[in-house]
Amino acid sequence: VAIQCLETAFGVSMEDQSLAVSQTLPEIFEAVAGKELEHSRTNSEPVTPSEDDMAEAERLKTEGNDQMKAENFEAAVNFYGKAIELNPANAVYFCNRAAAYSKLGNYAGAVRDCERAIGIDPGYSKAYGRMGLALSSLNKHTEAVVYYKKALELDPDNETYKSNLKIAEQKMKETPSP
Repeated sequence: VAIQCLETAFGVSMEDQSLAVSQTLPEIFEAVAGKELEHSRTNSEPVTPSEDDMAEAERLKTEGNDQMKAENFEAAVNFYGKAIELNPANAVYFCNRAAAYSKLGNYAGAVRDCERAIGIDPGYSKAYGRMGLALSSLNKHTEAVVYYKKALELDPDNETYKSNLKIAEQKMKETPSP
């Protein structure tokens, strides 16, 4: 039934040989992951941004923040992305883009950016809180609880983290994570 729904929704058919691919889905993912790994290795030398680049990145972040306030989330993602290009060592830029991704429903993108932010600054509580939100949105409540607890460890008085932790713990009891 699921295949029929997909065929109808996308106007495709299992019999259409023009859509056939020679690789399995895991092979396709592996090929893409290998290219990303190769790309990250070639670009892994840390480059210190110039003062001008850092100032421009801050300006772009501010513009992204303004777009978030105006609920132009797609534009915010673009501004934060440009800031990241200029200064990829700033955890705030990744965390802000994660918030924009979450508003767009791109929770996988939010998780990736939170992981990057945490990798840059393991003491940045907001990255753990946003990771918890993204994971909760993906119904990964068990994982979300871990991140909310870490966020609270770093910022024990944050009422939002406390509230979100309680919600995630309750949902974890109701529905196990996928």
